[in-house]
Amino acid sequence: MAEFPKTFLGTVDDAGKRLDQYLAGHLADTSRARIQRLVSAKKVLVNGVPAKPSFRLRGSEQITVLGAIESPALRAIPEEIPLDIVYQDEDLVVVNKPAGMMVHAGAGATEAERNRGTLVNALLHRFGQLSALAGELRPGIVHRLDKATSGLIVIAKNDASHRQLAAQFARRQVEKTYLALVHGWLQDDRGTIVKSIRRDRVRRTRMTTRRSGGREAITRYFAKQRIESPYGKFTFLELALDTGRTHQIRVHLASLGHPVVGDTLYGAPRELHPRNAPPISLARNFLHAARLQFKHPRSGESLSFSLPLPEDLSEFLRQLAR
Repeated sequence: MAEFPKTFLGTVDDAGKRLDQYLAGHLADTSRARIQRLVSAKKVLVNGVPAKPSFRLRGSEQITVLGAIESPALRAIPEEIPLDIVYQDEDLVVVNKPAGMMVHAGAGATEAERNRGTLVNALLHRFGQLSALAGELRPGIVHRLDKATSGLIVIAKNDASHRQLAAQFARRQVEKTYLALVHGWLQDDRGTIVKSIRRDRVRRTRMTTRRSGGREAITRYFAKQRIESPYGKFTFLELALDTGRTHQIRVHLASLGHPVVGDTLYGAPRELHPRNAPPISLARNFLHAARLQFKHPRSGESLSFSLPLPEDLSEFLRQLAR
């Protein structure tokens, strides 16, 4: 949100919508939580009068957003958290990030909630200083993995290496390979998904391929194994990204009707109910960043790293085979 005030006119199609829901569809890249803070701060007027987030539109109102909510500046703080270091030198670090760990803190919560337990906190404790190009909340961060995704991520220790690595990502010279298990059998053993991605208009934590004007996203996949089990059919996939959009693999596979196992945000069931056996579940997404290849930012040498499936995902495959 850049220029204020912003004014919108409700239509008959908006009748019955909550005010915060309506604004979430009209203020690009603004979270529902931030919109609710705007309304609570009386920075949103309906027909010239401050309203509550739960106010329901009749469909003919004038909605005015007076200004933005400025969040207090945060900087990441060191925190003693174990790290699985795959490689390090004076310019970069390659880490095996566990599932359940955020890469860096996000906006929208209290400082204690959003600035603890992240990969950045752990890196600062271990190394003291990282590249400053991404800001004080994301030092060293060149690319990201979702919280529920495990695997390889490269971190820049200094600004020069950050610039070089970021340029490789921008030119699509970094090779990123993932392993995933999805529901059902894909029609083809290999293929390329080319669908633009944009934030969902209503559910702001989701991305979607169903809105126009999104960013180009390209995912290539290869079916390593088709699994038929008492829990249903599954496909074990190897995937390569030509682009790096938020939730790209997850939303692309869900758009084909084959959500990643464990990914309830994009339609996967919470539990798998087999025939004549107790249900099983996976407490995370079955998605692992298994291989990462790039050129060293100083020497130009090609660096390649790979990791096997973590034990929790291997054990889940064994459960399916029982």
